[in-house]
Amino acid sequence: MKHFKVLIIVILALLSLGLFQGCGIYSFTGASYGSAKTFTVENFVNKATYVNPTLATKITEDLKDRFMSQTPLALVTSGGDLNFSGTITGYKISSQDISSKGTATKNRLTISIKVTFTNETDSENDFEKTYSRYSEYDVKNTFNSVESSLVDEIITLIIDDIFNDSVVNW
Repeated sequence: MKHFKVLIIVILALLSLGLFQGCGIYSFTGASYGSAKTFTVENFVNKATYVNPTLATKITEDLKDRFMSQTPLALVTSGGDLNFSGTITGYKISSQDISSKGTATKNRLTISIKVTFTNETDSENDFEKTYSRYSEYDVKNTFNSVESSLVDEIITLIIDDIFNDSVVNW
């Protein structure tokens, strides 16, 4: 039993030093980034008809945060091994669930973002793709009262999609 405890301590020590990382390209999140060491996220541009003034910054910063928290990649201001840029192409509210009286009972906020991803270490993974997600809210609520939480929810889903498409590749 004493030898078993020593073995466990040695393995944990080696893991903390990174000696059992294999080839070092996978993480516990399932991410695979090849030989990439850095990433760049350019500021997203808002070209939607209706402009939320904080949306472009939120997307840019949330994407950076996701990669900094779930990968060992270093953020650089330009020329990263993995590069992201994008444009907000849609931010719209539409009526949903029309009642028998002909009035909407729910509204839907939809956000669409066109993302360009380039992988300088493996160009076969490059893509340009539009992501669109939505969230619904009861018409009893004003849009101003729910906008922030809807945006947070939608952006989280879109960032998940971008992260998965760029480095998880399942």
